[in-house]
Amino acid sequence: MSYSLLADTVLALHVAVVAFVVGGLLLVVAGNLRGWHWVNALWFRLAHLGAILFVIAETWLGMVCPLTTLETWLRAQAGSVGYGGGFIEYWLQRVLYYEAPWWVFAVGYSLFGLLAVATWLYFPPQARTRSDAPAGRDAAETSEK
Repeated sequence: MSYSLLADTVLALHVAVVAFVVGGLLLVVAGNLRGWHWVNALWFRLAHLGAILFVIAETWLGMVCPLTTLETWLRAQAGSVGYGGGFIEYWLQRVLYYEAPWWVFAVGYSLFGLLAVATWLYFPPQARTRSDAPAGRDAAETSEK
């Protein structure tokens, strides 16, 4: 597998993580308004909150995202200087990487994190209980008793 293809894969993964962070918040709000109980699953909410808290922490600490670092290294190994490449690669990079002062990112990510915490409080996650377990082996064991 070529370094260039690996770099493109890391770029696509990076976009997927961003989509999860942004889309996850939208799903929590829309899902609760529509009565979708799965959006309050504890594992989903913890993963979403953890992802945004990681982004906020790395921004405030002045760190470069590890996925950005890996993609840049892979592109350098492939002999690429900067970005240039295919149509999909070009647009994924345009969506993901944009120029702004540091404080814009710090404030924006922090506000987004506050929204995530607000949804956590307004639409609290639900731990799966024994009664929520799918009908299967547990249901069969209960009926045998």
